Amino acid sequence: MANRHRGEIDAVLDGKPYRLCLTLGALAELESAFGDEDMLALATRFEAGRISARDCQRIIGAGLRGAGFDVSDLAVSAMRVEGGAAGYVDIVARLLATTFSARSGGDGSDCEGGEAAGPFPGRT
Repeated sequence: MANRHRGEIDAVLDGKPYRLCLTLGALAELESAFGDEDMLALATRFEAGRISARDCQRIIGAGLRGAGFDVSDLAVSAMRVEGGAAGYVDIVARLLATTFSARSGGDGSDCEGGEAAGPFPGRT
C-alpha cells in the first residue's frame, strides 16, 4: 500500500499495480523536461490545472522512475489505464496532490481527513 506521507500513490497501468513517487530526482527531471527553473515554477505550472497528454506521460513516467521502475516515457505512452484519458488525469492529479500538498497542522502533526489545497490539476 502506498504511503502518502512519503509522497507515494498506487495506480494500475496495463492491468498491473504500480507505486509512483515524485522523488527529488523525479522533480528535477520534470523541471528539466518542462524548462522550469525551480520547484515553485513547476508547482505553479501544475496549479494552473491545464496539462497535455505529453505532460501526463512525463509526470507518470517520472513518478514510476521515482519509485524505482525502469520505464521510459515511450513505454508509458503505450500503457493503458481504466477510464481512458480521465484515468491518466486521475493518476497525475493524485500524484501531484500527494507530492505538493501540505499535510501537517501548525503543531507539525499530520492532518487527518479533508482535502488539502495545492498545485495540481482540477483543484484549488
